[in-house]
Amino acid sequence: MVKEEWVDKFNLGSKVLYFIPLLFYYNMRLDSNEKMPSGMKDYLNFYGWHFNKKLCDFAVKHMTISDGAKVEAITKESIEQMLDRYGIVLEKCKGYDAVFVANMAKADYYGSSIPSEDYLVRFIKDYIDDPDGYDGLPMTRYFADVIGKGVVIDWEDML
Repeated sequence: MVKEEWVDKFNLGSKVLYFIPLLFYYNMRLDSNEKMPSGMKDYLNFYGWHFNKKLCDFAVKHMTISDGAKVEAITKESIEQMLDRYGIVLEKCKGYDAVFVANMAKADYYGSSIPSEDYLVRFIKDYIDDPDGYDGLPMTRYFADVIGKGVVIDWEDML
């Protein structure tokens, strides 16, 4: 139960999601084991900090391009074909991480700092195989965005 002083402290009004004041009040991370959203721990036990198809589809479904239109998703098969065409091999890719990265790059950078398909596959390689990166980097950064935007993920549906 949320204490009234927490709601008042953050001036959030009476219709507030109960976990938000707790995050600010305690300055805690959502990914600590005791505070994970329901089902997230099970997801991480199965997939680690990597995208499976369902979570990737969920993330891509919420992506928009600069004019606000939904991004037309690039499939895993198309990405594999593009990588082959340009001779790019991903060393650290697991699950659907490259699919997420490709669609994120298409939504956010394609036509601007990524002018063409060959630059897109290089970006995917750079992002996935970042030498000072870490295992699960794409999903970890996505999860930070989810927290920042207040997106609710039904983790049981992602299994």
